This record gives sequence, C-alpha cells and structure tokens, in this order.
Amino acid sequence: MKETIGVAMSGGVDSSFTAAYFLNQGYQVIGITMQLFDSQQAHIDAKIVADFLGIEHHVLDLREDFQSNVVKYFCDEYSQTRTPNPCVKCNERIKFGKLFDFAMNLGVDYFATGHYARIEDGFLKKAKVLDKDQSYFLYRVDRDKLPRIKFPLGSFSKSEVRRQSELLNLPVASKKDSQEICFIPNDDYKKFLESRIDFKPGAIISTHGKILGKHLGLANYTIGQRRGLGIANPDPLYVVRLDAESNSVIVGANSDLFSTNLHARDLKFLTPVENEFRASVKTRSSRRESMATVSIENDIATVEFDEPQRAITPGQSVVFYDSDIVLGGGIIY
Repeated sequence: MKETIGVAMSGGVDSSFTAAYFLNQGYQVIGITMQLFDSQQAHIDAKIVADFLGIEHHVLDLREDFQSNVVKYFCDEYSQTRTPNPCVKCNERIKFGKLFDFAMNLGVDYFATGHYARIEDGFLKKAKVLDKDQSYFLYRVDRDKLPRIKFPLGSFSKSEVRRQSELLNLPVASKKDSQEICFIPNDDYKKFLESRIDFKPGAIISTHGKILGKHLGLANYTIGQRRGLGIANPDPLYVVRLDAESNSVIVGANSDLFSTNLHARDLKFLTPVENEFRASVKTRSSRRESMATVSIENDIATVEFDEPQRAITPGQSVVFYDSDIVLGGGIIY
C-alpha cells in the first residue's frame, strides 16, 4: 500500500515541484492549499497543477486565522517599535499548525512543503545550497512534528527546481517567485501600516541629544536604516534605536550600530541544550552566522558574541546552529 503525503501547494514553482517529486517517488499525493486572502488566484493555480498531476486537492480557508495570528502580530509588533518576522510566525501557527493538523486529519502519513531545508536523523538542518536556505524561518516548528515532515527541496538549488519543473511541463514552471511578504502589496510597508497603526509624529534625535528633524511615526523605521530619514548631515546617519517612551528616533554613526550581546525571549528549541552552550548564531535571515556563547536563565537567552554584530534588531528572531543543525531560537528584545 502506498504511503500518503499531504503537500502544501501555494500555486508556485517550489510547492508544485514538491508535489510532482513525491508523485514520482511513488507516494499517494494529496495537495492542500491555504486560502489566506480573498483573492483565489493561489488556489486556482494550485488546482491547475493538481489536475495536471492527477492528484486530490483541498482548499483550507485560513483567512481569519492568518489575520489574527500573522497580520495582527505584524502590526502589533511595529506599533511596539519592534521589527517582526511574520514568516516565522506563519510557519509556527499556520503552515505547521493549522495546515499540518488538517493534513493529519485527512489521514496522511507525512506532510511536505517547498521549503529549502532538510530533516535528517530527527534534526532540522540547513539546505545543502545555502543561498536559498530557509531553516532560519522554521525553528519554531514543534519538535514532535519533525518525523512527519519532509522537505525535499533541501537537496536542490532553485535553478535545478526550475529546470526540473520545465522538464516535467508543470503549468507554473515559469511563474515568478512570490514577493517578500505575501500580505503587503508591492512590498509597501508604510502604506500597509498607515491604515492599521496610529502614527504619531515625533523628533529625530542624535545620540548626543541634538534634535535633527521630525519623523512621522516610529513604525516607519527600523534599526540600521539609513535612507528616508530626511536629514541633511555631512556624515551618514543610521537609526540606532527607537524610543517608544519619548516617541523619538535615535540616529548615529555606523559605529553606533555594533553590539557584542543581545537578549531573547519566547524561546523554542528543537534539540535539548545546556543552560550554557556555544553556537553559531544568526540574527537575521540574510545575516551570516557568528560564533557566540548562549546562556539561558528564567527562559531568557543572553547571547555574547565573539565579535561585535551590526544592527541587532528587537522583534527579529535569533537562531542557534550547531554546524548545519538548527538547535532553536527566540525573539530579540
């Protein structure tokens, strides 16, 4: 009897190839598409691929869950002067929460997505091709779900996935990749947040206490930002801190952005760790890892880096690695 696998199908190339891959591996494949928006284009494209492959297809309406667990979280974090990573929250609560549970209720043996990561020997690992690695976004997946999850793309490059999709004549083989954050039209954060957050103007202040200009709302800024400050200054200025109490944007030199430590809460681990351990640490998805000592006390992680790190940003995730194994992570505050 064939093993059954539920594949999260977004209508894009990666998830479509994932479904085709497991079909060719001899699995009974069931496609499952999340409806996150009023637009039906994603599940129309997914249904086209499912019909092309001759597999069963379901659409799960998660619009309310997505709004309450991801979009609201995103806006709330910005309103509290933090810079969130909504993909991390979506993976935890939606894709490997609601969607995973739906798949299991269909009676499948496994659940798969088109993420570029690997699960081997019970560990979540980086993708083999590191420039597409998405393990950073997956550290909050429940440990006990890992044996039921498969990430086939962790062994492929993006170019190979596209090439194989073309060879298979998949209807979406030439479809463009999705935008950075799926629910923000044209990646226009400011316009999106303006309709959801009460922006209060305030002062832009130097690290020496001098008022340099005005801002139109703290949610418009993030740590390390240089462009869009509207300040004339002989030397480049960067956002080094957002002060919610005084409603001020604090700016300074690039050198002011470096720090040797951070604190993180809301910790989640995929493997057991000691109260103090060494790890390679990533503070943003696009950031290179750096070695650090991690100490945990009262569910708070203190991370002491071997070398100063630039633009450590509250709201972003910090993720701990042992070589290519994801140990876990937390939210910087």
